[in-house]
Amino acid sequence: MKAFFNYLTIISAIIMITSILLQARGSSLGAAFGGAGDFHGSRRGSEKVLYNATIIAATVFVLSVILSILASS
Repeated sequence: MKAFFNYLTIISAIIMITSILLQARGSSLGAAFGGAGDFHGSRRGSEKVLYNATIIAATVFVLSVILSILASS
């Protein structure tokens, strides 16, 4: 059972990393120093799906780590 949670942790981590890297915010390093003043409204379409997939992957990741710890004890 512990092996299942380990595999689930790895798969959810890969999905989470990929979905975070695919999210485009339209701002670069200049935004950290006050260079970007554009307004970002609500998420729509594929951006919303990617955002929700990131949240789901993060939740699955955290739960799989907790369950993996509980399964080992």
